[in-house]
Amino acid sequence: MTSANHAGHVFTGGSGLLGRALRALRPDALFPSSAEFDVTNYSQMQDWAHSRNLRVVVHAAAFISPPKIDKDPVRALDVNIVGTANVVRLCAALGARLVYISTDYVFRGDRGLYAEGDEVHPVNKYAWSKLGGECAVRLYDKGLIIRTSFGPETFPYEKAFADQWTSRQAVSLAARDILRAVDSDCLGVLHIGGPRTTVLEYARGLDPARTIQPLSVNDVPFAVPKDTSLDTTRFIREVAD
Repeated sequence: MTSANHAGHVFTGGSGLLGRALRALRPDALFPSSAEFDVTNYSQMQDWAHSRNLRVVVHAAAFISPPKIDKDPVRALDVNIVGTANVVRLCAALGARLVYISTDYVFRGDRGLYAEGDEVHPVNKYAWSKLGGECAVRLYDKGLIIRTSFGPETFPYEKAFADQWTSRQAVSLAARDILRAVDSDCLGVLHIGGPRTTVLEYARGLDPARTIQPLSVNDVPFAVPKDTSLDTTRFIREVAD
């Protein structure tokens, strides 16, 4: 169910990697800055929304760095859990549909190709905070949780995990697929991603001319799930087709 008019659509996190890609594809939507629409300040959110006819809120704003969250978990609590709960409250007050951008890291990562109904068990504090946001969205009947993984068009590091599997996509592809889901009638939980591959294969595929060296998940000082690849059957069946 696609509409040509997206003036009633608001996207949080517009300055982030995904937000910039979404804005490029949907320039007629609303992308307030965090100063205008601070998800940790509910009264400010109400004031901003008061004069606008919001029909859909796509909540992509988040504190996303696992090592930084390990050092400052309270900030993740404020932004990723309390902030998401505030977005749910606002959507409930307005009767707006909510699309929440979550992460494949909510899974333990011990087997991969996870379906929407599979057991979740995060392995780091970042993923726990995103799962906390999911819990808030699940209390709202007009909510859609999108679990996904994306990165820049060019891999930003010299090394990539050879022993971590993913369904990660370049952000331009993820943004395209997310907007397909936004324009659909889907509710509940939806997985969006590419084929299962190692992070190293994904990175090399972005730029075959570069020499990207292998790295092991055992070589970094924070917990990394080994296989969070996603089963995207529902997306293919209900959205992509």
